[in-house]
Amino acid sequence: VQLQASGGGLVQAGGLLRLSCTASERTFSTYTIGWFRQAPGKEREFVAAISWSMVNTEYADSVKGRFTISRDNVKNTVYLQMNSLKPEDTAIYYCAASNERIATMAYEYAYWGQGTLVTVSS
Repeated sequence: VQLQASGGGLVQAGGLLRLSCTASERTFSTYTIGWFRQAPGKEREFVAAISWSMVNTEYADSVKGRFTISRDNVKNTVYLQMNSLKPEDTAIYYCAASNERIATMAYEYAYWGQGTLVTVSS
């Protein structure tokens, strides 16, 4: 499955952004979709994930209460609503697809999209 991430940009601290992850394949709705991010000089880290059924979601502790992951399987789109953004949220955000019921580790994801850059100014 080919994934396309979009919605990044420059925002002030305390602001909000919504990222989207889309795919053209109908099988998109059968995958768990996760968001990861990589800041300059740091390793890629897990942000959030949602199962194909939307029953299961997972969040990194650093974003709990601020970020919300959701999906629209009719539109083949997963969203990451990011509120109360902080400068430390600055990173390239990637979406990825996994065959696992729910997954938080990068090695559990077989398909990756290109990233979208989020920059949060202080």
